[in-house]
Amino acid sequence: MILAALLPLAACSRETPEVVNNSAAASIGGPSAPATAGPAGDGATFTGMPKAKAPDYVGRWIGVEGMVLNVKHAATPGRYRLEMQWDLDHKGEFKGDAVGDTIVFERNGVRETLRPTNGDATGLKYLAGKTECLTVKTGEGYCRK
Repeated sequence: MILAALLPLAACSRETPEVVNNSAAASIGGPSAPATAGPAGDGATFTGMPKAKAPDYVGRWIGVEGMVLNVKHAATPGRYRLEMQWDLDHKGEFKGDAVGDTIVFERNGVRETLRPTNGDATGLKYLAGKTECLTVKTGEGYCRK
């Protein structure tokens, strides 16, 4: 009898999921999908909109005159290991962080950014016409074959 009296109270004491406004969807210009709670305990919400997949830059990228870039995944998601030969005399390894569709890294005390471009945007005649490239700055770019 006591147990029967406690069951309705237990059912009423359950917390209801909060609705979270998805400001990212609203800023894109599309209608905001209603958010619902994610799996119990994960603190996430599901808005019905898929997350954009980060570009996959892992692999070997070729530049000119011995320039080469090897992009590898690091142990942490969103981080990369970059092995670069950026001119005839300089090479090194750097840690990179995914920021949108770019990879940001520090080389010789200077913050650099690898951004997706085409071969024409690299400013290098040998890479002109290529379609899948990463450029640090004019004169330093790498393309997939």
